[in-house]
Amino acid sequence: MKSIIITGAGSGIGQATAIALEKEGYHLILVGRTRSTLETSHSLLSHPEKHSILPVDIAHAEAFRKGLEEINAGERNIYAIFANAGIGGENQYGDHDRWNEILNINLTGTYNSIMETLPYLRASENDIKHVLMTSSCLARFGVPNYTAYCTSKAGLLGLTKALAVELASENILVNALCPGWVETDMAKAGIQLLADRENEAYSNTFEQQMSYVPLGRMSDPKEIAGLVRYLFSEDQRSITGQGLDMNNGSFMI
Repeated sequence: MKSIIITGAGSGIGQATAIALEKEGYHLILVGRTRSTLETSHSLLSHPEKHSILPVDIAHAEAFRKGLEEINAGERNIYAIFANAGIGGENQYGDHDRWNEILNINLTGTYNSIMETLPYLRASENDIKHVLMTSSCLARFGVPNYTAYCTSKAGLLGLTKALAVELASENILVNALCPGWVETDMAKAGIQLLADRENEAYSNTFEQQMSYVPLGRMSDPKEIAGLVRYLFSEDQRSITGQGLDMNNGSFMI
């Protein structure tokens, strides 16, 4: 059985993707910082007893490495990693700047989790293996007060391209997702922050933000999960080194 590691699996896109990938017959290793949220995602699977949880902070490479060893990842046929974990929010230069916090998780943490997974992917018996990370449409354009977040997500696109070339000879495909607004707790918190700043109702701020999106809506996490499912399918052997936009038209090339 093929195994897939999903970081940030405790909620939102990670949780929806776990539910979708279980239906394809994969064994899942659900990774996140908080055991309780991982247990919630785990309980939503049809056969939770067949899957694993790994409560660990991806910003700490050694902890991630030891966690994989503790769940005997070497005995699993690791087929893919969906490096989805990340945090959002604003940052401001000064004593309480969140720059390091956001980059340590979103960029360095993603790098850590991928690099610690590579030995298992290389040992896999599969002809094609996958690395997929969650970037953002904010890697494509700037947003005021989101310097750390935009930088971290843009950095993931550079990481995607470099690793795609580096790992091509080993048949490891490397891609990034660039979602726009997605119905997650992180997105709701972002809109609430904007609403509070403008002293507006959440509903008014939501409508304003959707007015900037051509389709006028947020994506459902299940939609993102559907794209992940395709990218990891046997039908997909050609896409690598790409930032794949799924944002209801908020960014168009």
